[in-house]
Amino acid sequence: MKELPAGQGPYERCCQRGPEVLSDAELLSVVIRTGTRDRTSLELAQEILGMDGGRDGIGGLCRRSLEEFMAVRGIGKVKAAQLLCVGELSKRLWRSRTAGEETQYREPEQIAGYYMEALRHLNQEHIYAMYFDNRQNLIRDVLLSKGTVNASVISPREVLIEGLRAGAVRFALVHNHPSGDPSPSKEDCLMTKRMKEAGAIMGICLLDHVIIGDNAYISFKERGIL
Repeated sequence: MKELPAGQGPYERCCQRGPEVLSDAELLSVVIRTGTRDRTSLELAQEILGMDGGRDGIGGLCRRSLEEFMAVRGIGKVKAAQLLCVGELSKRLWRSRTAGEETQYREPEQIAGYYMEALRHLNQEHIYAMYFDNRQNLIRDVLLSKGTVNASVISPREVLIEGLRAGAVRFALVHNHPSGDPSPSKEDCLMTKRMKEAGAIMGICLLDHVIIGDNAYISFKERGIL
């Protein structure tokens, strides 16, 4: 097993001086822990960060699949799963910073901020519903659909059943555009109209539909579409 000289690895430096002194590759090598016969954990980390020409860097951890990680020589299923979990933890940490038990979601910017880091890197469309009480505190959010780059299909019935289970009186829809352009499509507008009409019948008001792009968003409420 190829490893760095004793006392010179990222693990030792982290323990001695703290994680803030480590580079992205060194931080990742601590997670990977061990190398292979001919490659250190740091070399593996550098290759992972260099995937796709290094365009995404550390942000790529949030968008890679198990299979993509395992395509790196020396990364098996266990290490790939660890890397997936690091990406997911980063998304959840971001969301925990933008939400609290008493947070009232009154502005589209708050909704967009809750999801921005989790969704803006993804290669597929993900559609979420956020369910609120009568003070517009978040009760829960639910992943409704994980689709292709071009489309995801959800039904008003599915969305409203989840809302009734949560005891919600209001809800918002959020989804991402993998292209990075949050401009709504004809299908997005049609889906929003159907959700608004169905919600009105069931007594669960649609507050907004927010589309996430790459560090940008569009709110149907702000656009006057709702």
